Amino acid sequence: MGLTVTGLRTMIEPGIRALGYELVDVEYAPASGRNLLRIYIDRPAGITVDDCAKVSRQVSAALDVEDPISEAYTLEVSSPGLDRPLVKREDFERFTGASIKVRMREAVMERRNFKGLLVGVEGDVVEGDVIVVDVDQERYRLPIARIERARLVPSL
Repeated sequence: MGLTVTGLRTMIEPGIRALGYELVDVEYAPASGRNLLRIYIDRPAGITVDDCAKVSRQVSAALDVEDPISEAYTLEVSSPGLDRPLVKREDFERFTGASIKVRMREAVMERRNFKGLLVGVEGDVVEGDVIVVDVDQERYRLPIARIERARLVPSL
């Protein structure tokens, strides 16, 4: 692949935003025989199959022009689902008060996995932006830059 996921995000986000959608996340999963580029989109009214098709056409056109991925790949556009990924500071701010699951790249206070209530987001001059999560009556400060994966926990 010629670009990072961040580079792909930067390339396709303006077109997606121009169509009236939010780019939630971008995943690129190279695999033998089947490379997958998965894009999650959202909007306040929710996402339909027609929305996914519209964004797929937009993204395909942009990627055909820029050609950042040299190998063959499958493009998949979908809703983030009930267990929506949380990627940017704005995501964590928006879902303050929700239950989340977080996996860190490396251990924080001797653990990598956290499931609890998202209390808020703070700025820190040493660690950058951190999320505050209550897990079993214990509060953890987790640097956003060190999060491997974070998702909402659906409340059904």
